[in-house]
Amino acid sequence: MPQPTAADLAQVPLLAELPQETLETLASRFEAEDHGAGHRVVTEGTPGYAFYIVSSGALTVTQEGRVLRTLGPRDFFGEISILGEGVRTATVTADEPSEVWVLFGTSFRSLQVARPDVAAALERVMDDRLSS
Repeated sequence: MPQPTAADLAQVPLLAELPQETLETLASRFEAEDHGAGHRVVTEGTPGYAFYIVSSGALTVTQEGRVLRTLGPRDFFGEISILGEGVRTATVTADEPSEVWVLFGTSFRSLQVARPDVAAALERVMDDRLSS
């Protein structure tokens, strides 16, 4: 399960506009996770301290039992909990074997200290997504 590269992250629309150096710094902070079909990656209402990008597979997002959308490669989730209150607003379940890249809150917080410019760039793109 390899970590994403800067080139991998550049394929994610959310991150595509970030400079190469920023992508390289971010790539080193992500970890890869595999999830089998039917596995809940995150559960609505629980504490959440990570941001996810889908590397492969398909996942379904539900809220209060209603299907909101399906996620595939280069989609992302978890930005609300990492930037906001720290509570998951939806459940995300793998529909098939899926790999996600994870940026844990602790890595994000250390990124804010070590590279505030990189953290600020990521926050800006996430905030833009939340406001649209």
